[in-house]
Amino acid sequence: MAKYLVIVESPAKVKTIKKFLGANYEVAASNGHVRDMPKSQLGIDVEHDYEPKYITIRGKGDILANLRKEVKKAEKIYLATDPDREGEAISWHLMVALKLSGKKVYRITFNEITKNAVKESLKHAREIDMNLVDAQQARRMLDRMVGYRISPVLWAKVKRGLSAGRVQSVALRIICDREEEINAFIPEEYWTLDAVFHIPGEKKPLTARYYGEGDKKKALSSEEEVNQVKKDLEGVTWHVADVKKGERVKKAPLPFTTSTLQQEASKVLNFSTQKTMRLAQQLYEGVDIKGNGTVGIITYLRTDSTRVSEEAEQMAASFIREKFGEQYAGEGTERKNGQKIQDAHEAIRPTDITRLPLEIKESLSRDQFRLYQLIWKRFAASRMAPAKYETTSVKIDGGKHRFSVAASKVLFDGFMSVYTMDEEEKEENNTLAKSIDASTKLEWKEFKEQQHFTQPPAHYTEASLVRALEELGIGRPSTYAPTITTILARRYVVKENKNLYVTELGEVVNKMMKEAFPSIVDVNFTANMEALLDGVEEGSVNWKTIVSNFYPDLDEAVKQAEKDLSKVEIADEESDEICELCGRRMVIKYGPHGRFLACPGFPECRNTKPYFEKVGVACPKCGKDIVMRKTKKGRKYYGCIDNPDCDFMVWQKPSAQKCPECGSIMLEKGNKLVCADEKCGYVMEKK
Repeated sequence: MAKYLVIVESPAKVKTIKKFLGANYEVAASNGHVRDMPKSQLGIDVEHDYEPKYITIRGKGDILANLRKEVKKAEKIYLATDPDREGEAISWHLMVALKLSGKKVYRITFNEITKNAVKESLKHAREIDMNLVDAQQARRMLDRMVGYRISPVLWAKVKRGLSAGRVQSVALRIICDREEEINAFIPEEYWTLDAVFHIPGEKKPLTARYYGEGDKKKALSSEEEVNQVKKDLEGVTWHVADVKKGERVKKAPLPFTTSTLQQEASKVLNFSTQKTMRLAQQLYEGVDIKGNGTVGIITYLRTDSTRVSEEAEQMAASFIREKFGEQYAGEGTERKNGQKIQDAHEAIRPTDITRLPLEIKESLSRDQFRLYQLIWKRFAASRMAPAKYETTSVKIDGGKHRFSVAASKVLFDGFMSVYTMDEEEKEENNTLAKSIDASTKLEWKEFKEQQHFTQPPAHYTEASLVRALEELGIGRPSTYAPTITTILARRYVVKENKNLYVTELGEVVNKMMKEAFPSIVDVNFTANMEALLDGVEEGSVNWKTIVSNFYPDLDEAVKQAEKDLSKVEIADEESDEICELCGRRMVIKYGPHGRFLACPGFPECRNTKPYFEKVGVACPKCGKDIVMRKTKKGRKYYGCIDNPDCDFMVWQKPSAQKCPECGSIMLEKGNKLVCADEKCGYVMEKK
């Protein structure tokens, strides 16, 4: 009979770990959390030292009953939940729920589900780290306070079913702020001028770009300036003024953290953050590899550390020397400095670098294979030597004007033999003539000029939002994917072609949060809160102090908001539409999908129709009203009320003012008005 009981979180790990440990061990799963605060109330006793109230999660009674039976039979109990704060808290909850005090109970953690790692963890069994538990409890309670106190205010002000969250509200604000930047952006014109030369004896022409006058760099901002340069260059003698050769070293990338894995999987594989985490969880928990049985093929997926264990370091070094050659072996990449990282963790890497992606392709689903291959390549590259380039920079003078061209040639591919980033693949350089020097003769062939406009900041994608959250110190590896999933599910934000756009509902919620709860949506305040939670983990900050300092201010803000915002609530706004069934003037109502028109005679008259907000501008195509509309996913645009018969549409709000240059309609961009006709491009201040 088994003497020892190991409790893990996921049932997917049970068989694998049982196989590693043998007959003396029984392995059982808790299926994640077993206790939480009740859904029906705040669950925190604010009158008595902010003590949290925990109850058994509905549906977990049978699991706990089975675990209690196993506990009775066991001499020793090992709690093997995930190796992070949340895992530590689950172990503590299990300890309480299973009444394990007084028994031989040990906490074990492993960063990968392999035989060596699991067996090694038993040799380093320890007690539960209450600092980690308290950091998780404090985070849970702060999130709970924000959600349970602010959400009812949103229900009263906007509609039921909305929610506010400590991290999600900041993420929404970041997206809204970017949207405002984009809307206020005014494009500026600039030009590029290229000179194309023929070098005697060379097949390929040489293309150089306008630099300026001598050593002084000069931008070309209009067609007139381009024409002036071309005029100056009529009949001049061209010569090579300078050729500089050099070497450039490109360092190997760091291995993946949760954040960088989510970003790269989004860019390269087009995966959402949620999909990346789901697949990584499967690879971590174990897949059935032909000939090996079920085994975890990557290390733990929630980490902000780029550290690699000595064992993995040595294994990678010998693999690279054997497979690629001595010159490809690197010294390993430096870990990044800056914000606090949970350095007990490792970077995300393959558990065995000799397990090549192609060798196990048949054992994995298509997406599992693609993600594993990405992780394997990135880790292998991180342990390899840097790439070396030979760089050549050529300056070409014609009269007082200078053109320049630069090129680089790979001398040694190093890590790039296994892994290249997107931007490296896109790098396109002129192939320069090998013998180019000051005496090289140049025959001018033609000029190529092109007009450009500066681009607004890009809309956030899931990947760039994760990067922004990480750089600002908001949230932790385990929170990025759920945060984005929540704001999409609540319809505050919609995703179109990878980009995230704020919906009207998102704008309303963000505006209200900024007005009533400025500290909750303040980026610095939220980042500082993360630093305090790190302090709890280190044992330098008391978790009850954070909670007791936070709640009274929140309570005050909620009471103030309830009082102030109730004054803002007014009767249903009347429209100029008349109900065709009973003749009453219809009112504007809010529903789950935004505004609609309803008859105020409800319940006698149940007439409803779509609501279109008129902007007071006539359609330039047919003369009917322009109204605000929404795409299927909830993004705002302005179009003709006579759609689909009239197809006029623009993304920015039209103005009643006409363009004084060409007579087209003007569009509002921040505090400016811009002509809708891009060829005209007239800009004026909004009056």
